[in-house]
Amino acid sequence: MTVTLADVAARARVSPATVSRVLNGNYPVAATTRERVLRAVDELDYVPNGPASSLAAATSDLVGILVNDIADPFFGIMAGAAQHAIGEGGPGRTGGGEKLAVVCNTGGSPERELTYLTLLQRQRAAAVILTGGSLEDPEHLAATAAKLARLTDAGTRVVLCGRPPVPGEASAATLAFDNRAGARRLTEHLLSLGHRRIGYVAGPADRTTTRHRLEGHREALAAAGVPEGPTVHGRYDRPSGYDATAELLRLDPGLTAVVAANDTVALGVCAALRDRGLSIPDDVSVAGFDDLPFSVDVVPALTTVRLPLYEAGSRAGRLALGTDQAPPGGLALIPAELVVRGSTGRPRG
Repeated sequence: MTVTLADVAARARVSPATVSRVLNGNYPVAATTRERVLRAVDELDYVPNGPASSLAAATSDLVGILVNDIADPFFGIMAGAAQHAIGEGGPGRTGGGEKLAVVCNTGGSPERELTYLTLLQRQRAAAVILTGGSLEDPEHLAATAAKLARLTDAGTRVVLCGRPPVPGEASAATLAFDNRAGARRLTEHLLSLGHRRIGYVAGPADRTTTRHRLEGHREALAAAGVPEGPTVHGRYDRPSGYDATAELLRLDPGLTAVVAANDTVALGVCAALRDRGLSIPDDVSVAGFDDLPFSVDVVPALTTVRLPLYEAGSRAGRLALGTDQAPPGGLALIPAELVVRGSTGRPRG
């Protein structure tokens, strides 16, 4: 049943006119009253009619692109590619097909992610693109699935880019990176060089990307009959790589290789090793993940796993516009490619 303005007013114990004033922001309303109205809107999942320009259509000209951190090249590359495809892919001004792509930075907050999805629903967004791994929390996943279902029911295209399918939501087009296979090949490379004491700097333990990459790493070790080395979790940033490396060396001073959660984390790993007088790769080999643009300029250049971030983002943009065909079954598993450079070599002795 459709929720009306009157329903919100009854829940908030105010008049419909007060609800309208809060939502339109065109009249001063007491802070306590405003908070009560907004809480009722969220509880009832009320969707206003949207901007005047979209009243005659099922959706507006807005496309939302959700990222964890736009300053992170992993997200910036995908978002930029999607935005470019959206800007270039419409039929033009005269055809009325131009879309406004807006990047929504969640800061990794699951609450903020849900808030953006609600706001985009209220604006009758033409499409929503969610990038990067998701939080592995049943309550959040259920809430996300419900939000996406409401968006698609209202005619909004939903695209997951670099993100696994959301349980319970089958209508989204999904472009997922094969993180497991990439991580497995990376560890197999280190094993082929003779490394048997390998530390791992992982990302946040509650993220899908972290779990999938760790699973691939562990699969390679198990297949080779090599015991798993120490693992330290942290953020996907340089300081985390630096601090985690100190902990890895404390746990096993004889490590001959360190696998980093991504290339940015690998920068911190390299810095921590150098600060301790260790040479790369002569003393300790280092490997990253993603093949971000700077990885080739690190000295020595990083061995890593290449993900086609730009290509994935561009296709996500076309899927959002409806100008590209959805993958069979709604899911495309995008291969990851091992890139061997100078930061890995045979262990001494």
